[in-house]
Amino acid sequence: MRTLISILTIAISIYALLAVVLYLFQGRMVFLSNFPGRELTASPGDIGLNYEDVSLTTADNERLHGWYIPAEDSSGVVLFFHGNAGNISHRLDSLRIFNETGLSTLIIDYRGYGQSTGKTSERGTYLDAQAAWDYLVDHRGISPGRIIIFGRSLGGAVGAWLGVHNNPAGLIIESSFSSGADMARRLYPFLPASLITRLKYPVVEYAGRLNSPVLVIHSIHDEIIPFSMGQAIYAAVNQPKEFLQIQGDHNNGFLISKGDYMAAVKDFVQACLNHQN
Repeated sequence: MRTLISILTIAISIYALLAVVLYLFQGRMVFLSNFPGRELTASPGDIGLNYEDVSLTTADNERLHGWYIPAEDSSGVVLFFHGNAGNISHRLDSLRIFNETGLSTLIIDYRGYGQSTGKTSERGTYLDAQAAWDYLVDHRGISPGRIIIFGRSLGGAVGAWLGVHNNPAGLIIESSFSSGADMARRLYPFLPASLITRLKYPVVEYAGRLNSPVLVIHSIHDEIIPFSMGQAIYAAVNQPKEFLQIQGDHNNGFLISKGDYMAAVKDFVQACLNHQN
């Protein structure tokens, strides 16, 4: 009996310790700013695109680095929020696609990523997003009716938050999760996810509050964020909305399905911009 009690005590202690570790260190586990590294390994110039280095100041005085990539005869501007790993130099394929679609792009690194200062947090990413929006509207004089918010993976959560608090022409939410707690339940089904999840990112909640047209994109083969989470986001969004099912893995689905992907993005963007005119 004592042996059984000892085993149970050890098991409970390990369980509790794991829960505490995940609670305390989940920021480091989610915000992979140092994977594969903070160094910028390439630039839009390497793929033949003109660009400007951009420096932004957030409401709490962090300095963010980004690029503004103008498109010839641009019909609108994409405000691009990337996923949780890497930095803006790892998103050149997407920058090329948007440029070929006739869209200028502003892409930023969150605080703690790339050349941006600070330490990443959920609130911090929201402040970063608002600073990028304000830069486009206040500094560059771009009408909100010409801005399309785009977020991939973690960036989908950031973009959805920004869309609730501003009035973009439209939003594209690609390969994103329904909430931080839902992802925790998927990764750690044996732990009380709702209690230990500090990074809330309630994307479905934000999706239900959006007033702009939304295009949700998700791969049926996504091995990191289940296809069902993309469906949940789409179900929460009000009309007008569209859903694009693509093929391929989490990181490369948009390239594997490039033809359908570009056509859907172009049609959606033009519909949003035409609606503003």
